[in-house]
Amino acid sequence: MKPVKRIKLKSAASVALGPLVYVLILAALPPETFTFEMRCAIGTLCWMVCWWLLPPVDYPVIGLLPIALNALLPMIPMSDIISQYASDSIILVLSGMIITASWESTGLNKRIATAFLNLVGTSVRAQVMFWFLLSTALSAILPNLVVAATISPIAMSMLKYVGEGDIANSKAGSMVVMSVAWGAGLGGMATPIGSASNLVVIEYLEQVSGREYMYVDWVIRFAPIMLTLLVTCTLYVFAISPKNMQLAGSREYLASVRAGMGRMTRDEGLCFLVFLTAIILAFTRSLYAELLPGLAPAYAFAACAIILFLIPGKSSRRIVNWKTVERGVDWGLLYMFGGALSLGKLLTGTGADVAIGTLIGGAGISGTAGLVFVIVTFTLAMSDLTSNGATASMCLPITMSIASALGTNATPLLYITAIGINLSFTMPTSIRAIPVGYGLKPSFLAKRGIVLSAIIIAEMTLLGWALIKFWPAFSM
Repeated sequence: MKPVKRIKLKSAASVALGPLVYVLILAALPPETFTFEMRCAIGTLCWMVCWWLLPPVDYPVIGLLPIALNALLPMIPMSDIISQYASDSIILVLSGMIITASWESTGLNKRIATAFLNLVGTSVRAQVMFWFLLSTALSAILPNLVVAATISPIAMSMLKYVGEGDIANSKAGSMVVMSVAWGAGLGGMATPIGSASNLVVIEYLEQVSGREYMYVDWVIRFAPIMLTLLVTCTLYVFAISPKNMQLAGSREYLASVRAGMGRMTRDEGLCFLVFLTAIILAFTRSLYAELLPGLAPAYAFAACAIILFLIPGKSSRRIVNWKTVERGVDWGLLYMFGGALSLGKLLTGTGADVAIGTLIGGAGISGTAGLVFVIVTFTLAMSDLTSNGATASMCLPITMSIASALGTNATPLLYITAIGINLSFTMPTSIRAIPVGYGLKPSFLAKRGIVLSAIIIAEMTLLGWALIKFWPAFSM
């Protein structure tokens, strides 16, 4: 068979796979457990996963699937779907792209890129490790979504400067932006303020204990878990990073480029000041939340992006104009991001996530290790499919029900649940949608994330069992 014919057959098979799986899901899932709307939502999930992994069309087109399928077979109000394409996360990423578009027009991107390249070096492995550990550290004390959304454009600026800005076709670029999302997710579990879902866990812990839960208790009990995960994830990221790959340039060349730039210009300084203002506003939200309740991080970034359109630049032109933005924003990839968020909304809006959880929770589970394995696996899988917050809202009540049914202490099981809620590496949902929004292929993410997920499930099953059995404080 000629190569062209093989390509056509492969493409046709890829197109047909998604709808075929969708129909099979509708037929196979029992209606007494899953309503028609639930089956449609799960079918949509499977269809999108098939096309993410074997894309017959561009990713932005896949991102529009929830709209089309919900129109044909209504599952939830269409407004709930459409709103995901203009959610806070979308606004945050879009505004970040607009702000960083000004960097290219003023030359600030070159200055920032050479600074980080000079600091870390041009080794791709060193760069990947740097961005991963930086995101992990920041997310321990700051909201992980904000960290991922603000660190990513800085990394992208560097990648574009060295010719690795086409993330879809750049292994180096893919590894860097993926490491930012992975690091943000991991670090978010270290402290209660690292992720909003942690605060939901704390509410349940207070219900179980009947007392005020101290944040220091979280840090102490998660210390062995975080240390183990940090070592495991760091070693894994190091192992999968390109060993001998170098970014363009050398330290000597970069030093000469920086010397030739001279001092930062007025326009560069203003662009950096606006970006810094957006970051400060996002990270200090608690200080002005009562005074300006509507100024969430996403809207702070949007306001700062608008300011850039108003600041006069050199030659009496504005620092940013719409043509600059059109070149700096990949609009199609925002639709991909919105599609990933819409998928999670379909699962939670139809109750499909709860139905799946109830089915698993009702299965016979024996032994501490088996119980830990089921909880970690299920919560991690659901966190891959929906947002961390949605996963927390669904999985925590299920954990409480399981503990009640088994007549066991719910406290350590809630800690175990928190592990799966925060850790997800495979699917382009939640904060993993941010690198996908910059061009990361979902198949690239899935191929590397599934291995790490399997390692963590096995590791956390063993560690969770040991903590419950041998550390009494873990059950308090």
